[in-house]
Amino acid sequence: MLPSKVIHNKAGRCVPLLLAALIFAGCSGQGPQTSSVDVQGAATGTSDSYLQQMQQSSNDNKVDWQLLAIRALLKEGKIPQASDQLASLPQQLSDTQHQESLLLQAQLKAMQQDTGGAAQLLQQVNTGSLSKDQLARYYQLQIAAGQGRPSLDLLRAYIAQEPLLTSPADKQKNIDATWLALTQLTPAQTGSLVINADENTLQGWLDLLNVYKANVSDPTMLKAGISDWQTRYPENPAAKMLPTALSQVQNFQQSSTGKIALLLPLNGQAQIFAKAIQKGFDDARNGALAQAAVPPQTDGSNATAAAGANPAASPASATGQNAAASPSSATGQNAAASPASATGQNTAASPSSATGQNAAVSPASAAGQNAATNSSAAQPAGNTTQPAATDGAAQPAASGGNVAQTAPPSSSAQVQVYDTSSQPIDQVLAQAQKDGATLVVGPLLKSNVDRLASLPTPLNILALNEPEAVQNHPNLCYFALSPEDEARDAAHHMWDQGKRSPLLMVPRSSLGDRVSKAFAAEWQKLGGGTVLQQQFGSQSELKQGINSGAGLRLTGTPIVSQQTQQPQGVTVAGLTIPAPQAPVSSGDGSVDSLYIVATQDEMALIKPMISMRVSSRSMAQIYASSRSYQAGSGPDYRLEMEGVQFSDIPLLSGSNPALMQQAAKSFNNDYSQVRLYAMGVDAWTLANHFNEVRQLPGFQLKGETGSLSATQDCVINRKLVWSQYRQGQIVPAS
Repeated sequence: MLPSKVIHNKAGRCVPLLLAALIFAGCSGQGPQTSSVDVQGAATGTSDSYLQQMQQSSNDNKVDWQLLAIRALLKEGKIPQASDQLASLPQQLSDTQHQESLLLQAQLKAMQQDTGGAAQLLQQVNTGSLSKDQLARYYQLQIAAGQGRPSLDLLRAYIAQEPLLTSPADKQKNIDATWLALTQLTPAQTGSLVINADENTLQGWLDLLNVYKANVSDPTMLKAGISDWQTRYPENPAAKMLPTALSQVQNFQQSSTGKIALLLPLNGQAQIFAKAIQKGFDDARNGALAQAAVPPQTDGSNATAAAGANPAASPASATGQNAAASPSSATGQNAAASPASATGQNTAASPSSATGQNAAVSPASAAGQNAATNSSAAQPAGNTTQPAATDGAAQPAASGGNVAQTAPPSSSAQVQVYDTSSQPIDQVLAQAQKDGATLVVGPLLKSNVDRLASLPTPLNILALNEPEAVQNHPNLCYFALSPEDEARDAAHHMWDQGKRSPLLMVPRSSLGDRVSKAFAAEWQKLGGGTVLQQQFGSQSELKQGINSGAGLRLTGTPIVSQQTQQPQGVTVAGLTIPAPQAPVSSGDGSVDSLYIVATQDEMALIKPMISMRVSSRSMAQIYASSRSYQAGSGPDYRLEMEGVQFSDIPLLSGSNPALMQQAAKSFNNDYSQVRLYAMGVDAWTLANHFNEVRQLPGFQLKGETGSLSATQDCVINRKLVWSQYRQGQIVPAS
């Protein structure tokens, strides 16, 4: 037996060795953790850190670190480096590594806007072997490959992705995107959907869409319908977390129209437009529209039968005095309805070539100027509503459920008119608020509308013009009859008719540039490619061309649409997908449709010049803005325009001939004033539904200037009526 002293000494010698071993083990634990890599998990590190781990690894984990590095590079937007790393992956990969590689290759394709290539790679993925994190990325890539275009496959991808998301913010994005895809389905798509019996979540979403469409015009019923739907589908993701667009319904309150402030320029050269708007506003409020409620005429040979063929009815009977829908270049005051291009303040419907505030002073008679009644005077109420138009061909059908009609007249609503030509707009608003106004309609001049965004006011405002740069404010909406508005409607109409290669013919002016950019931007939102444009000069230039027999070829240059805000990409479940870019057309020169923005005189030259160079068999379908349509066009012009489709407001397209006759008589058949009158009528209706328009996406109104709906920024869009020249007659466009 060893002495205790010896044992003690041996133990003492062992302690340092044991401590050294522990210290060594601890130090080695601070080195690269190559064994902890999980290629199927979340990648929260930077590309540099993963690449360093890859360089320090000498075993099978090296490929895993490389895959994580590629994910980080893609997340950081370093596409060339990610592409190089993908190309350097070894040929032999494990099944787990191969599946991750397919996801990364698909993500790279999506970020390079090669959605077709991304879709092909996703078809090779075995979803059964993916982790929860990978599945969320897989469905996000499917969504990206669909480019956001509404379809049944897109809905299924959103629905499958939702339970895989953990962040409340990601879940809300998913639910909002699902709802957006649903509401963007066309009636034909919703009518042909066939789903499986076990797709309960999808069925719930479709039922929610039906509830919304059935009650969108009645916020109270919509609120009750949503609550009932939540009871019937308690497990649906949208029942637990409503789409943002629908959650606003829960807090909806009817806008107050107890006292309305009507802001118009009552003096100066813009007053003629203000008077027409004021008369339409007053007639709608006082019930005068109901007096015109007689059965519409059935003669479809002329959409403006009420005005007859009197040449004086032409909104452009004088040089430089085109109709409100006639968007010509102006240097004066830019009007809300004006398609005119101006450097100053556009007035409500002025498209003329005049200078100064007289931008579109049309030759209305004194009776037209004095026809407006005093808005603040009490008038007896008439019938409660204006009957809906019975001419289904002339009146645009509503898409997406019920559409509210013209607001009923009201004897209780007080209206006070404020002259914006006498004092600054901020002082006018302050005075209106002091006087107890609950809602503002106006101002009209563009310069005043541009200032609204910077003026702090609690009042709800329906501006009668649109600023250069629209800003989203919860108390502000914009209503204008602009050429850009017509161009966007034309893009939808032509797309719905199956056209895919349009050419725009526009004036060589700022007006032409504005129209082209608005059309191209809307066309690309619909999924179209690059739009071509051809500019033309003055009428004298066109006459020289037709005299020389040169004709016009259907060729053009691509429109460069410069948007103030570039679309942003979306990041969900750690996967960033950039916003889809507009596809580029083939550039083979083929054109299947033309959209022409020209006056009647210009159209009379342009169409024959096209016929000189294009055979009837090769002739593309021609569409024209309302600028080309004037009352009093003779049979020769109508025959020359054979086949041309053109747009205009419902009131001038035969939806309500009795009201048209009444309005035309008030303004001596000056259609520029009639268009502004219709704008005043719709301004009354929009004022009475301000909160619905502002808060309920998809809410629609059937107006005299079009079927009205609002964008997210509450810019009022108008769906116009399309007519066509056929054998010398004007008929609804097929």
